[in-house]
Amino acid sequence: MAAGTSAAVVAPADLPAPVTRRLLGLSWAHLLNDGAANYLPGVLPAVLVSLHDPVRMAGVLIAALTIGQAIQPVVGWLADRVGGLALVVTGLTVSSLGGGLFGVAHSNWLLVLLLLLVGLGNAMFHPPALAGVRSLVRGRHGFLTSAFLVGGELGRGVWPTAASLVVAHLGLDYLWLVGLPGLATVPLLAHVAPRLPAQAGPRHRVQWRLHTRPMAVLITYQSIRALATYALATFIPILWHLRGGSLVSGASIITVMLVVGVIGNLYGGHLADQVGRLSVLVASSVATAVLIVPIIYVHGAWMWVTAGPLGIALFLATSSTILIGQDIFPENRSMGSGMALGLANGIGALLVLAIGETVSNRDLTAPLWVIAAVTAATAPLAAAFPRHLTRQNPGGSTTNTNTTSRAAP
Repeated sequence: MAAGTSAAVVAPADLPAPVTRRLLGLSWAHLLNDGAANYLPGVLPAVLVSLHDPVRMAGVLIAALTIGQAIQPVVGWLADRVGGLALVVTGLTVSSLGGGLFGVAHSNWLLVLLLLLVGLGNAMFHPPALAGVRSLVRGRHGFLTSAFLVGGELGRGVWPTAASLVVAHLGLDYLWLVGLPGLATVPLLAHVAPRLPAQAGPRHRVQWRLHTRPMAVLITYQSIRALATYALATFIPILWHLRGGSLVSGASIITVMLVVGVIGNLYGGHLADQVGRLSVLVASSVATAVLIVPIIYVHGAWMWVTAGPLGIALFLATSSTILIGQDIFPENRSMGSGMALGLANGIGALLVLAIGETVSNRDLTAPLWVIAAVTAATAPLAAAFPRHLTRQNPGGSTTNTNTTSRAAP
């Protein structure tokens, strides 16, 4: 019984009150940042109609929105040198402004420019925010990271439907409404975000040669998982629209997938603390690949029924991959977060663009089958991680900084 008790998940109620307030504040800011930066799939059918562009253009727009995340490692490196608070606050501001201006972009080039701007804001927000969450408390990093990530997943889940309701009832020009909550939260974020001051004195140089192999495995694994997430969020509403469904109902399928996926995010962090990250990575890959197949063929209410478990499978491994990134680069955990979340997401966006070029205006079956197949291939890939990055630790933090910095890949 004692061992079971010691391995229990730390709930927010068990944390000191100031830490709880900071964690909740960061999670709320994460919700608004990711909501303003990721609602495009929910209104994409209407945007494509307004631009008189075919379905194939969807991949270009999603790539423009997410490619900026590839600079997250650079943001992490910068946060280490100038401090993280300013970057977190600026990131939320830019994401909210850019997302609020989508509706006034009545040309391809202006829309792409705004999408790139939003991607830049998103990239500025995430690495220092994730490093700030990890700095709040020692131990149980899997659960705490998951708790922070829940905010982002709720934002990415709820905002597509909220934006589609705005478009359906008021029109594209009123999308500025979705940026207001984020802008109103900027002063709160400036107060609750951890300071993460610039490192004083001599800095640890990043040991690139030491980290090359695990970094390559992580980026490959997470890029394919990002491809699956972005492609599903992009193509499911279009698939629904091609079958005669409404804009709002198509967006709501994405909402179900991402909001129910919060369960996977939270439980995945807890499970990684208990049984190790490798089991979580493999289970997430296999379950995601299996559940993509029915989403291709089901109709009506079965789309929502299938989307929920698919979301759980998609996000089961999210906190594990971020923590692995941080542990690969103990010299700069913000940069490690950027590698796992940003660079991989940027590559995933380019893969969506490549697959988008094969999309027919009437048939999305083949691209979705390809995504299912490559997602399944990430299950054996997970075994290529060095064992010290994926084993279970009863203390809740799978590795510690000293062990990671000395271990050979």
